[in-house]
Order: sequence, then structure tokens, then C-alpha cells
Amino acid sequence: MNRFSFAVAALASGLTCTTPCWGQEQARTDLPLVWVLSTGGTIAGAGASSTNLAEYKGGTILGEQLVKAVPEIQQYANVKVEQIVNVGSPNITLKNLLTLANGINKIFAEDPKVAGVVVTHGTNTMEETAYFLNLTIKYDRPVVLVGAMRPSTAISADGPLNLLNAVRTATSPEARGKGVLIVMNDEINGARDVTKTNTYRVETFRSPELGYLGYIDEDKVTFYRTSTKRHTVNSEFDVSGLRELPKVDIVYSYIEPNVTMVRALHESGVNGIVFAGTGAGLISNFEKEAAKAILSSPSELKPVLVRSNRTGNGRVIGRKEYDDLGYVAADTLNPQKSRILLMLALTRTKDLNEIRRMFGEY
Repeated sequence: MNRFSFAVAALASGLTCTTPCWGQEQARTDLPLVWVLSTGGTIAGAGASSTNLAEYKGGTILGEQLVKAVPEIQQYANVKVEQIVNVGSPNITLKNLLTLANGINKIFAEDPKVAGVVVTHGTNTMEETAYFLNLTIKYDRPVVLVGAMRPSTAISADGPLNLLNAVRTATSPEARGKGVLIVMNDEINGARDVTKTNTYRVETFRSPELGYLGYIDEDKVTFYRTSTKRHTVNSEFDVSGLRELPKVDIVYSYIEPNVTMVRALHESGVNGIVFAGTGAGLISNFEKEAAKAILSSPSELKPVLVRSNRTGNGRVIGRKEYDDLGYVAADTLNPQKSRILLMLALTRTKDLNEIRRMFGEY
């Protein structure tokens, strides 16, 4: 069994490059070593023709094939490849996230010569995986997530250059200590602030208002800023002994919402609920009434409630009305990232003041 204990056995056996992918005899000792961990997605997708840009199957090509299809990588790094899963990113699981975090930490712990790790991933949930790793990787060496908006079989497929740039970033000394990164379309984004903003365009990943961290151009990898929030080596979260995560779900706010979902989540034993509130994280009176019943339940059955927003930009700050009821404000974290942080927070505490501190620091 390899280090990725949750990997599908058929993929974990026989598909792993245990030496650099072009053969040990071809490995250049003057080049840094990078691991590429493959999970599927559009970058590993294939369609029936070169013009199938929407109708294709993600998670078709193996990670080893992706790397071999970009021989230019050999100019920058020796690469080892491991296949974790091979699925579209909507089918990534929380167990996959634990697998990646524990596996990457083990790679770094066992080999100080590893310059960095690249994770190939579908774009739909990439930001969630990136933020989870941002909070659970215990090393300052680069971890770079990369994907594509066009399958590998498409005209002008963007995956090969994205992968090359991800490897270049993973070997860049300037990338150390920047936290987990997403590299696509020649742009570097930080895991905390980035989100997918478009369904098909290759420039889909943006960090609204707060901006990119840098660019990858032909001459070099360049950084212009860094995140001030806690991450990686400064994170208090440790998932090394976990097999599962607390249950947290998201409720979307809208005019006259049906609160049946709120009640059903509580009855299901959920540990936390994130509200994608309107405007500055506002919750309707309908939802407040449903939440009051939840918050009056015994403490051991009471989920933690977080206010995020559906607007995509701006802060959600504490307000006495909500604070007195027991809500936690999500700051600039969108609902899906608020869920990630709340799951990890609940592995350590249910104390609201502590969880509020975490949402302020991460």
C-alpha cells in the first residue's frame, strides 16, 4: 500500500512512477524533484473530437500520460507521478482531501530534496481542495494545483502549458512560504482568495478585489504580493489522525426561502451550517426563526452557524443582532471555503469565540 491510503487500489498499483517519469537513467541530478499527484478533471479529459469542448469525459487520461505529453517539463524538473483518483472534480470526496493532505505531508517529511508538489485537479471544486490543503499542509515548500478548461483532446487545449507552468512554479524558490497556489492561464492565485468565475473561459480563476499573487511568463515566475492570513506551517490544524471530517453543509439564501432544509440538516445531526446570505451575509426572518429553534437545542446537538454571502466580494462582519444569536461571521471567505474552515475548526473546538478567532485569522 502506498502513502495514499484512500487511493483506489487499481490505480495505486501499477500506475505509479516510482522513479522520475522518463527513467532514472535520464534523470538530471542538477534538476529539482517535483511530485505530480493526479486526481482527474478536465485536464485529464477526452472528447470524441478536437472540437468537443463541452461534451467530453473528465478523468480519462492518467497522470503519467499528462506528464509525458509535455516533454518540456524535463528542462525544469525531474518528476514522479502518482495517481490518487481519476474523476471529475464534482466527485472528489472529503476522504480524497485527507488522502492528499496526509500524502503530501509524508512526501515532504520523507524527502527534504523534494522541491514541491503539483496536484492536477478538475476546476469545479479546485478552490475547495486548494484551501483545505492551505490549512493542513505542514511545510513551506510549494503545493500547486493545476487544471484546464479544455480537455486534452481539444484544439488549443490549455492543460499542457498550465501543467508546465505549475511545475515551474513548484520549483521556484520565490514560491516557498506563499501557501498553496492555483496556477492556470499564466496566473498565480492564492488558495484562500481564488474562486472559479466562469463556466468555460480559460481565465476563469480570479481573486476578486484582492488580486493575483503573480504571473508565469517565458522568462521567470514572478510574485508581486502574498497573503497575510495564516496557512501551512502557521496553521493549527492537523488531520494526520483523522479518517473523516465533521459534517457541515451550506444553505443558500433567497426571497422567501423554504426553511425545510435548515430543519432537515439539524435533524440529520449536522455539525455546522453555512448560510450563503444575501448582501453582507444577511439572513431572512424565515431562516432566523428556523435557526432559533436549532440554537435553543442542547449544546451537544447544536450545530455551529456561519454567515457567509452569495455576492462573491466583500466582508461579512459581526453584527450584534447575529452575534447574540450565536452566528459566526465568515469575513471574506465564500460559502464553500467557509465550509472547509468550519469543518477543520470543529476538529479542534465548538467554542464560538475560538471559531470566530479562526475565521478572523485564516
